[in-house]
Amino acid sequence: MQIATAKGPQGGKIPQSSPQRFVAYERVSTARQGRSGLGLDAQRKAIDDIVRARGAGVVARFTEVESGRKADRPELQNALQVAKLTGATLVIAKLDWLSRNAAFLLTLRDSGVRFVAVDMPEANDLTVGIMALVAQQEREAISRRTREALAVAKARGVKLGNPNGAAALRR
Repeated sequence: MQIATAKGPQGGKIPQSSPQRFVAYERVSTARQGRSGLGLDAQRKAIDDIVRARGAGVVARFTEVESGRKADRPELQNALQVAKLTGATLVIAKLDWLSRNAAFLLTLRDSGVRFVAVDMPEANDLTVGIMALVAQQEREAISRRTREALAVAKARGVKLGNPNGAAALRR
């Protein structure tokens, strides 16, 4: 993480001011996605495009390889802390990439940190609340469809799982 700073009137470091400041947060779910960089590159481009279009600057950028299901995400917590300290707006590429858990998104909405999703830049509190519920519903539907498809495959005799064990999945 890098933060641009300048000397304050008392000699302490303060973030440099710009018309609008953003803290960027990018996330992918798996180590493989993180290594490929493709998902992160797309998020970074989307974030950089909106920041540039608004004539703004990014004061810090945080990248995390973590499941969206987990509420405990250290880099997101760091991003929120920097956004609070600098008065910057948290920027994410897509609302549903942040989380598909309504309670998590509503807690973030109510945290006092302003945030904007590139895919919904004009969203207000009502819109975010509705989309949080839609994102959670989609997560539940994806999970149900996956379980159903695996059950059908298993019934057909398809051997499920990685023949090399779970350790191969973590590589």
